[in-house]
Parts: sequence; structure tokens; C-alpha cells
Amino acid sequence: MSAPANGPATDAMRDSASAPTSNALRSPTPDPTDTPPTTTGNTTPNTPNTADSAPPNVLPGGLEIRELECFLVLAEELHFGRTGERLYVSQSRVSQLLRALERRIGARLVERTSRRVRLTPLGEDFLGSLRPAYEALRATVEATATAARGIEGRLRLGFQGTVDDRILRSITAFQHRHPGCVVEVSEIPLHDPFGALRRREVDASVVLLPMREPDLVLGPVFSRQRFTLAVSLEHPFARRSVLDVEELATVPLVSIDEPAPEYWRLAQAPNATPRGRPIPSGPRVRTLQEGLTLAATRSGGMLLCRPTADYHARRDLAFVPVTGLPDSRLGMVWHPAHETARIRAFGATIAEVNGTGSTAGPAAADAYTPRSHHEPAQR
Repeated sequence: MSAPANGPATDAMRDSASAPTSNALRSPTPDPTDTPPTTTGNTTPNTPNTADSAPPNVLPGGLEIRELECFLVLAEELHFGRTGERLYVSQSRVSQLLRALERRIGARLVERTSRRVRLTPLGEDFLGSLRPAYEALRATVEATATAARGIEGRLRLGFQGTVDDRILRSITAFQHRHPGCVVEVSEIPLHDPFGALRRREVDASVVLLPMREPDLVLGPVFSRQRFTLAVSLEHPFARRSVLDVEELATVPLVSIDEPAPEYWRLAQAPNATPRGRPIPSGPRVRTLQEGLTLAATRSGGMLLCRPTADYHARRDLAFVPVTGLPDSRLGMVWHPAHETARIRAFGATIAEVNGTGSTAGPAAADAYTPRSHHEPAQR
């Protein structure tokens, strides 16, 4: 456990964010509320003396956190002098703080003789409960202070299918601007675009649109791309230079399996053309590679955006442009309850790098409401 910090609780815990931690309690810096040492005759104290008039640093209910900090250090040192040295207060001040805590509790926590200092059974029990509670309080203050300082730590970013150059450029620009924050990328299953966010496996995701989940936030929308249809080289469409969307009614479309929501699955594999002609339903898949393999075996066609088709070019597949479909798009998504400065900053970077002219965050929340139109998403 880290040392209870010196001085007022707010100062101590603020400083703890940058201090090293270990199982040993560490000595803090001198307490600014302690007064300089005084002299009487030829006697000069070796340690500073704390002014009784110093402002109290109290928790709700009147509990002074310095009393708790003093007890924690004393429980490790089992020596009033060394405890005073580590807290930069006088030995008498350690005794005062301990007596005040014992009066508050109504029982002895420490037994002190001329030879030894030890905790009472009640003191041992109190120590066992206090340590984790104090550490939790420190951790809360540290996390809040880190958030207040700016963009540090790590950002876990999920993606579907392929991390193309647009996402890579965004990651590179973000880490250049915020060298204290590392972006960790994780692939999200094609058939579960939003589950990783809800399970808190990632902080934000770049997913195929549309996104109409009421509990999630849609941030920057980017990478508008034309659609292609992946078909076997033996399929008649493989010799075509372009297809009209109405011709999709003649080929089964590979679709995405659950738990992806139905509106999202239909966007990836429409069940009707714009003129209302039914499109045959092909096999369902959970991954992009499953879909490409089925397309290569003439089990159906699969809609892909142009960059993904280029990235996954195969000798047994043809990728034929399709006209009449809305452009494929990507969007950055996150959970509003878990929004951080890192997420907002990365959203702003994506918007800038990809020229969307928008930034993520509370001020732009209205600009990122879930889309309501039916459109095939990018993959």
C-alpha cells in the first residue's frame, strides 16, 4: 500500500497521481500546514511542530483524514518517532492525532510501552478495513486528477474487418498529438458490432453503419465508399464491369449472423431492391473471411466497399462495382456513460484527418444522433 500522503487530503491525493506506489508506505513532502520549530532556552526541537490552529482536513461527518493517515503509517512503523519523520510532524503531533482518532472510535487502537508499540486486536481489525478503503479513495482521486490533466493512459479502439489507411492515419495523428496516450486496437467480430462496447472490452469502436442503438453515441462519420459485389470467378457477374442494384434480385446475398441487430444485418445484405424486387437470402456468416469463402464457392454474393475489396483481393473472386446503392460509411461509436477526454480527442482527430468537419464530445452531441436511414454499411 502507498503511504498516506502528507498534508491535507486533497493535496496529498492530488500528488499521489505522480508518486510511485508499493506495498510500503512512503514518506511525503513536508506539510505546509505545520509551523516552523520554536525554541525555548537552549532547547531546539528536531522536528517541526504542527500548529493547533491549522485548518482541519475533514471528511464528511467530521472525520479528519490526517488521523487516518497517521494511523496507517504508525501501523507500519510501530514507532512514534519514525512515524513523525515520515509525516514531517513532531512525535507529539503523532500522539495527538492518534488520541483524537481513538476518542472518535471510543477504544484503544495502539498499545504503547517504553519498550514497544503494537496494535490492539481492535486496531488490527481497523487496519484491515481501513487500508483498502483508503486505497480506493486514493485511486478515485488519482483517476479524476488524471482525467483533469488531459489525454493520457490508453485508448482501446475496436474495428471491424480492416484497419484501412484512414483509420491508421487517424491513430498516427492522435498519438503524435498526445504522446502520453497509447491506442490499442482490437478486432470486433463482424456479427457483433456493439457487444464489445457494452461489455467494456473496448472504449470506442469504428463500425459499419447504420447505428441506431439508443444506449450508444454515434460520433464522426467518415470513409464514404462505393459498393462492390464479391462473386466467384465462375459466376456470370464476374465478367461484368458494373452492376445495377436491381440486378441483385438475381443472386443470393451472404448475410451477417446474430447478435447483430436486424436493421444492421439488413443494411449489410438488403432483402429487396429500391424498386421492391426481393433479393434472395444467402447463408449467414460470423466473419468476413467466412463470407468471402462462401462467395468463392458460388454460395452467394457479398457486398463490400471498394477499399475492403482491394485489401482482400483473391484469385478466386471478382469484385464488381454496384450502382444505385448509397455509399458505404464508417462511424465511431462509444457508450456515453464511459465517455472520456481520450475518446473525445480521438473523435476530433478522426473528424479532422478525414475531413468530416465535425468533432466528438458533449458540445457536438446533437450532430451525432443515430442515423435513421436504411443503407448498406461499409465493410
